[in-house]
Amino acid sequence: MKRAFDPDEPELMDRPQPVTPELEKDLANLISLNRNFGGHRIIRRFLAQWLNPGRCYRVLDLCTGAGDIPRLMLDWARPRETVLRIDAVDANPSTLEIARSHSAAYPEIDYIRGDALKYDSSASYDLVVCSLALHHFGEDDAIALLRRCRQLSHRYVLVTDLERSSLTSLSVWLVTALLYPEPMTRFDGRLSARRAFSYREMRALAEAADWPAFAHARFLPCRQALWLDTRDLAEVPVGIVPESMPSPA
Repeated sequence: MKRAFDPDEPELMDRPQPVTPELEKDLANLISLNRNFGGHRIIRRFLAQWLNPGRCYRVLDLCTGAGDIPRLMLDWARPRETVLRIDAVDANPSTLEIARSHSAAYPEIDYIRGDALKYDSSASYDLVVCSLALHHFGEDDAIALLRRCRQLSHRYVLVTDLERSSLTSLSVWLVTALLYPEPMTRFDGRLSARRAFSYREMRALAEAADWPAFAHARFLPCRQALWLDTRDLAEVPVGIVPESMPSPA
């Protein structure tokens, strides 16, 4: 199944628009999909492996969307007395407005309007996350985004997305027909399944971005992730996973 990506046909949520009930519902649906279909579970898994109680970490969430990932990270961290200071970046001002409206109880999050491909910071981050966004980009920009994630982190990087396959397309079609039938969610979800990278393609993107010693694994249902633990990178060839990195199982 060939990737179907047309830069002139962006997803509806990516198009310039004011805050509308349709956009708010679509973002609420995406949060629900992340919660119920594995997106949040992947994030919690790596937080548990990488972050220690009682420590303070600087975190960057690129393409934050509705801001559910930063809020999830803080809900996980607070009971463990782990302090997170999170910069959450997105290019869409209406999406950021909605994210801020749901984050009054999360002063640790600083929402920033910006292009993920060009975002820069005077200090690097302990953890850079980019969740469910890579398929919004063409191949060259996806490689550039992976490079940006790596450049901005001095410790951990986690990039997750859908895996393009017949199973993913069928699953998304059924979910958006039966559980999330709103027009924007149905259109964007089915388009996302066609625009996602295959497992082999996503690995090739990391290699093209010169990610050293990255790990790559599938996660149910229909998701995949790339990650780096830069503490283990000394003298390790590109694409080789050190044994101390987290197991994908």
